Amino acid sequence: MTFKKLASSLLFRVVVAIILGAACSTFFPEWLGRVFMTFNGIFGNFLNFFVPVLVFSLITPALASIGRGAGKWLGLTGGMAYFFSVLAGGLAYIVAVALYPVLLGGQSLAGGEDTDVSSGELEPYFTIDIEPPMTILAALLLAFCLGIAMTAVSSKTLRGAADELRDAVMKVIESFIIPLLPIFIFGTVLGIGMNGEMLEIIVNFATVLVTATVMTVLFVVAHYLLAGLVAGKNPFVLLKNILPAYATALGTASSAATIPVTYRCVRKNGVDKNVAGFSVPLCATISLSGSMIKIVLFAFAVIYLSGMDVSLGTAAAFILMLGITTVAAPGVPGGAIVAALGPLSDILGFNESQLALMIAAYIAIDSFGTAANVASSGAISTMVNRFAEGKITNEQVGDAAAGTEEPAAKATEDAPAGRADETDAEDFRTGEDPSPTGAKERGGSRTGR
Repeated sequence: MTFKKLASSLLFRVVVAIILGAACSTFFPEWLGRVFMTFNGIFGNFLNFFVPVLVFSLITPALASIGRGAGKWLGLTGGMAYFFSVLAGGLAYIVAVALYPVLLGGQSLAGGEDTDVSSGELEPYFTIDIEPPMTILAALLLAFCLGIAMTAVSSKTLRGAADELRDAVMKVIESFIIPLLPIFIFGTVLGIGMNGEMLEIIVNFATVLVTATVMTVLFVVAHYLLAGLVAGKNPFVLLKNILPAYATALGTASSAATIPVTYRCVRKNGVDKNVAGFSVPLCATISLSGSMIKIVLFAFAVIYLSGMDVSLGTAAAFILMLGITTVAAPGVPGGAIVAALGPLSDILGFNESQLALMIAAYIAIDSFGTAANVASSGAISTMVNRFAEGKITNEQVGDAAAGTEEPAAKATEDAPAGRADETDAEDFRTGEDPSPTGAKERGGSRTGR
């Protein structure tokens, strides 16, 4: 990997921002620190404004897509993806409740629930209040109503408008929000350091980061044990075959960019080309078990360290809503955590400082969550194949995949050389397996259940 490519990655920029923020907090004057607090205040308010728009623009076309083509199989795939995402979040909550009293016992963030890096010395020079166009719940309700209605009226015009709105919002994220996140994180770390809280934050989140990484790996293994049981196949062979997609996701931190590689891997696992044709691109946008694990673990670490009181009902509502709001999260690094800002602030009551900590912690191991998302997508495709193989026609797949052609094309452009080349893209479009065992799989995949 060249230095230019390394320097362009979001993970590298975030790591540099964290290191520089910690270092600069030891000698920055107050007036300069307040400049960054002013930026953080404005940028944080913009995020609050933009999140409802983000939620609406991503969920509406996703719901419209699920209702077309091979409807019941799309519904089954989407339902399984949501179920496993929520299951992952629920397991992460159980782990947090069980382990945090041991891992984080006796530790806290200074200031408890009112912890705010923009307080005291680092008050911003001014703030700009930006009212969101609607609440998160209103955006969700409107997205559900319009998305489901589009499936009923089969309006290509409305569907096209929803797709174009999604693309425009993704452009804002890619060109504006994501590039500014390192500065936002730098300001947050700077404020924490100048308020004397740096050391305890590092100590507290180190154990949480390790816990989240280990849990994503264990969840993937467990998911494939279940997939192997359902499909009647050796789960360890399935795991071995999905490793190229897992490794690619570690490098790209994008499920969309890994679509061609994931397709090849699930075909090698014996998934019918028609099933793989719609399940792989669909799951690339809605299967987020790895992201759910990380977000839930980090969120409840912040809650525990801040001394906040969150009931079981509130936790359940947060996890269920998180599984919805992260649907169709942008195929860019850090997209899921941006989409999750709404539930974090609206349901759990996180302030700007706590949201910034969530973003920094999430992006620090973003690749592992994305890799878990991709691997779980392969497991879901294998399970759907057990029920749908031979029952989906090429025509249905053409309709079902219509809403995911663009992510696939984008994936071909963004995927790293040597892993998702033109051959991969052609394989995805035609459904042919380029591997030496492809002919054998096409002839005997139905007997390998």
